[in-house]
Amino acid sequence: MKMFLEKFVGSAWSNPGKFKEQDQLRRQVNALYGLLAGLYGSDKLVLKAGKLEALRLMRSDRLDEKVLALQRLVFEDPTYDTLPTTEDIPGILVELEEEIADNIARRTVEEQMEKRISEKLQQRHEDYVREIKMQVLKENASPENAQTLKKLALLEKLEQKKLETSAMEFLRPASFSEIVGQDRAIKALLTKLASPYPQHIILYGPPGVGKTTAARLALEAAKNALNSPFARDASFVEINGTTLRWDPREVTNPLLGSVHDPIYQGAKRDLADSGIPEPKLGLVTDAHGGVLFIDEIGEMDPILQSKLLKVLEDKRVFFDSSYYDPHEPNVPKYIKKIFEEGAPADFILIGATTREPDEINPAIRSRCAEIFFEPLTPKAVQEIVSTAASKLNVAIDGAVPEIISEYTIEGRKSVNILADAYGLSCYQGEKGEGPGKITVEDVLEVVQVSRLSPYVVSKASPEREVGKVFGLGVLGFLGSVLEIEAVAFPARSAGQGSIRFNDTAGSMAKDSVFNAASVLRKLAGEDLTNYDLHINIVGGGRIDGPSAGLAIFLAVMSAIQGRPISQDIAVTGEVSIQGKVRAVGGILEKLYGARQAGIKTVLAPAENEKDIPPDLKGIRVIPVRAVEDAVSCVFPGTDLESLVS
Repeated sequence: MKMFLEKFVGSAWSNPGKFKEQDQLRRQVNALYGLLAGLYGSDKLVLKAGKLEALRLMRSDRLDEKVLALQRLVFEDPTYDTLPTTEDIPGILVELEEEIADNIARRTVEEQMEKRISEKLQQRHEDYVREIKMQVLKENASPENAQTLKKLALLEKLEQKKLETSAMEFLRPASFSEIVGQDRAIKALLTKLASPYPQHIILYGPPGVGKTTAARLALEAAKNALNSPFARDASFVEINGTTLRWDPREVTNPLLGSVHDPIYQGAKRDLADSGIPEPKLGLVTDAHGGVLFIDEIGEMDPILQSKLLKVLEDKRVFFDSSYYDPHEPNVPKYIKKIFEEGAPADFILIGATTREPDEINPAIRSRCAEIFFEPLTPKAVQEIVSTAASKLNVAIDGAVPEIISEYTIEGRKSVNILADAYGLSCYQGEKGEGPGKITVEDVLEVVQVSRLSPYVVSKASPEREVGKVFGLGVLGFLGSVLEIEAVAFPARSAGQGSIRFNDTAGSMAKDSVFNAASVLRKLAGEDLTNYDLHINIVGGGRIDGPSAGLAIFLAVMSAIQGRPISQDIAVTGEVSIQGKVRAVGGILEKLYGARQAGIKTVLAPAENEKDIPPDLKGIRVIPVRAVEDAVSCVFPGTDLESLVS
């Protein structure tokens, strides 16, 4: 080390001109770094050096490495990797100076352009504001002229023309007694609304069963309840979630309200003149002290639902605007109060939906009581039709209610069919003194014109058939009957049989077939590989769950052993490979679907006993715990010993 220092010092003293030249180059390099720091800023220069892998070189004490770092920084190219020699450094510095000079000149021009553009924009903005103010301040002594007065007269003339109420409006239920088949739902609705502490509510159920009407009538009943928080003038604000639209910029929001800024959104003239924003209150404030009813609440925009949740928590709506100045003396007191305290929005939310509960926003569900409206039975539809005919004061054939109930399970749709038949009767009786009797032919003509098809295709019968059984399915809130049939033939070669099943039925239904095969082999000693077996879901219906397991087992057993099954029995339940019958979902909907199809007896899992309504009429439900219980019910007189054929 000592020898190195002596050699270095001796070399410097021996060649003082070269040492002075390097010192000058270092000063020149440092000056270039200073220019770059002024051009980009110190922090940005460090970041830039880090990206170009020049940070270490830039901080080096060696002149050649510092020059290499300069090359990478100035030309923004990290591929420069050759250290320059002492002879090359002066020429490189000249190139770098020229490039830096170009960058500085370019930056100066850009800054000048940006300044000019900013000045132009500011001038245009001031001109636009001045023009808007002139338009706002411009007053006309009389806004009316001959054209506007003529249009006003035409509008007032139109107001004098009115039609009679529509059939649907006339036939809408006016009391709870006219809402058929929903006694339990109405009772639950009243207990939650006509209380000193009413709750937010979500109403589930198929369309056309009276959810909206029940909610409207429930508010009227709640107003008369003891210690009711609802005033006599409490409002019922009804909106549809599918039609609610809003702008994320809060330019417009009919549900929660919005702010009209004085320049771009056109506030009132007196407010625009002073540059004061104008709050527009929404439907939640209109419903303050009453009920906000949102039909099809599951179709609302998710972000709007989140904003509604905030209102439910705060019971107020808060507004904001960059144009609002709390120190402006010309701000009206009501606007100042709205911006600083918010607008009141203390209401009870009632949402109605045809969706499943798990499709509704969980945060909304957690704040609401849930009430389920039941599907209408054919008897309920017939009662609705008879009541509507009485309101129309028209006679009907005795078979008309029953025929209409075969084509719909919706109360609204049944009234529509009757109203159409009533119109047809009026048309055919124009030459008489009034509408005649609504006949079966009138209803059938309406059905044909409307291209309606019977709602219930599968009909129960007292006959017994081999290889056919009724299963039960559910879609949404509507239950239905599934026809499951099976046919079995001896295999051409023992142990080489095949099983064919609907591809559209779903993978879980196919698993039910294999479960049934295992249980059948265990109980009856039947090996399905000895048969060519074809199982079919009539109509190609899709089975999303395992609830058809018990029905498939019985159909296969009936087909193999030739045991007939009564066609007024329906079956639901999952079958485990141990032969146990497990619980399934949608029991209530399935029972209604079975009753509509004329089923007399339903076999259901014993684990679902709690789901069976105690007041169920017109159908017998037998709980079963294992396939042996189902076999003894479906094949009377069969015991475990006789299962083996």
